[in-house]
This record gives sequence, C-alpha cells and structure tokens, in this order.
Amino acid sequence: MARIPIGLQLYSVREDCARDLPGTLQAVAKMGYEGVDFAGYYDRSADELRRMLDDLGLKMAGTHIRLDTLLGDELERTVEFERTLGNKFLIVPGLPEERRCCRAAWLETAEIFNGVAERLKPHGMKTGYHNHHIEFTPMEGEMPWDTFFGNTSDDVVMQIDTGNALHGGADPVPFMERYPGRADTVHLKEYSATNDKALIGEGDTRWDDFFRLCESTGGTEWYIVEQESYAYPPLECVERCLKALKGMGK
Repeated sequence: MARIPIGLQLYSVREDCARDLPGTLQAVAKMGYEGVDFAGYYDRSADELRRMLDDLGLKMAGTHIRLDTLLGDELERTVEFERTLGNKFLIVPGLPEERRCCRAAWLETAEIFNGVAERLKPHGMKTGYHNHHIEFTPMEGEMPWDTFFGNTSDDVVMQIDTGNALHGGADPVPFMERYPGRADTVHLKEYSATNDKALIGEGDTRWDDFFRLCESTGGTEWYIVEQESYAYPPLECVERCLKALKGMGK
C-alpha cells in the first residue's frame, strides 16, 4: 500500500500555537510533518488558516471538534468551515458525562454519531471518536469502546490513541484487529509504565504490530503524533517523535 503520511496534533504544541500560530506551523513544516490536526482554531478564519497551510505545503490531517458543532443547524456551518480548510476528518475528542455515563448512554451516543456520519457523507467528510482511558474500563459487562464501535457504522472513524489506551490498561492492537477498516486516522502517543514523559520509541507500545495493522487492514490514511508530556520543550519533543518514526521506516 501507499506510504501513510505523518501529521501532528497541534494540541501537542498548543502554547506555542497560542503565542505564534504562523511561526509554529512553519516550525512544524520545517521538521518534516506533512499535515496538522487542529484542536481549536485560535480565532482565525478558515480562509486565513488555509492560506497558512498552503503556503507551507501542509495538509489537513483532521480536527478535534465538539459534538455539538456537528448537530442540528450547526453542522452546515461546520461543514463550510472545514471544506474551506480541505479537511474531511471531524473527530470528537471527548464526551460530556451524560453521553457516556452508562451503557444505554453509549448506545444512544452511537446512534447520534451514525446520524452525523450519514449527514456528512454527501460532503465527503467523516466523523469519529478519539479515546482517552475511560473507554477501556468495563461498564455493565462491556468496554465502552466496544459498546460504541460495535454499534456504529463503518463510516464512523475509530481514532485510537495508543498512549491513552495503554494508560487505560488496554493494548490497542486487538482493537485494530477487531474493527478492521475503521482506523482512518490514528494518534501515535507513547506509553511507559516507568517514564511518564516517554517519547515515541521509548516506552511499551507494540509499534511494529500496530503499524502492521494500520498498513494492512486498518484503512489508515494518517499517522498523527500527539505528545502531552514533555521532557524537553514541546516543539523539541514532537521533532524527536518524528525522527523516531522516521527511524522506524515511517
């Protein structure tokens, strides 16, 4: 299959972005990242952001976005903004308590995502869900991750965050096997039982097995680095992560 490009979740360098978004995007592009995954737009218009990305040769790997921006009349405004950016992945990074408090809530949330996915399909866009650690604590006899992805259509992206899953006690590899073709974008985050500031390649993640599945049955279009703990300045951390991935042949 074609090589999977590597993007950066900008939440990793959020303070740099808040201080100097153009400069931070320039630094990220210079490192060799091919795309970016936004988590907020720093009060910039879609046209302004698109110009910044185009000038630097960066693509949209996706965005993290609140569920309420995908519902009702809000969806049309969101679609217009994301279309201008050239983005097709609208991923929800977390849910309010009432949407995940019990198995019934997860099932109802799954139906909501199915509806959003249907509305996005004519626009060539997808929605999806990004895990933290709570999705891997059994609830009423089943992991919420399975409740959700076992009851959503194949059009709902399973954006598994490797580090968050391992933090929750779950190896991400079996979930990649269980839900083939669902991992359109994945978040690469290291986890170490002994070093809470580990960078990619320094921890316990089964990277070879994970990448093998992304590149065979996962349907993965983007690898996205996300780093939330820092042994060095954030920009240096994400550069080191990219170098580690390049060293792995990515």
